[in-house]
Amino acid sequence: MRRLAVLCACIVATAASGADMRSEYTDLDEQRDCTLFSASDDETGFGALACAGWKGYPVLIYSGDLRESIFYGFPPSGSEPVWESFSAFNSTSPKIEWRIAREGDAETPVATIHRWVVNDDPEDPESRTEVLVVEKVGQPGEGDGCAIGLVLASGNPKANETARRIADEQALTFTCGADERVLVGGDRPLPDFDQQE
Repeated sequence: MRRLAVLCACIVATAASGADMRSEYTDLDEQRDCTLFSASDDETGFGALACAGWKGYPVLIYSGDLRESIFYGFPPSGSEPVWESFSAFNSTSPKIEWRIAREGDAETPVATIHRWVVNDDPEDPESRTEVLVVEKVGQPGEGDGCAIGLVLASGNPKANETARRIADEQALTFTCGADERVLVGGDRPLPDFDQQE
């Protein structure tokens, strides 16, 4: 019931704002568009990159132990974003879809859709599962960004359409750390997705 109430409130907020939603795409090229700002000296291979995103909105990539955690937009002032990633080994594709809310001449990226490849066994290609992760974009001065939806992409021809609907209906009112993300599975279970403070 709470999820229904949040969904209805979000649809009302979107309609009331008069914002039109559209997509734009950016590519992540770590060699060209990213700057390393943190790295560990131990065997975990932890590193953190700040990359160019959409029109001044950064993409922060934290990686270690063959896993990634990505924050889109502006993080909370004075602190690092919460680590969010799949439990299994994973990586992301280079293309990011940004859902842009446009009202008059103002445009604001409110969500991203990014394809992840999750692999329980790097030696076995058959263990790969593709998932679209829908994220709320952190806004300047707010920093409230997090995963708001997971959509199984493997074997799902409507995955992109579903992810856009989640982005458009949830991002404007989703409260990170309080609201439950939307999970859309299919003929196989979604891989475990963890959040660590």
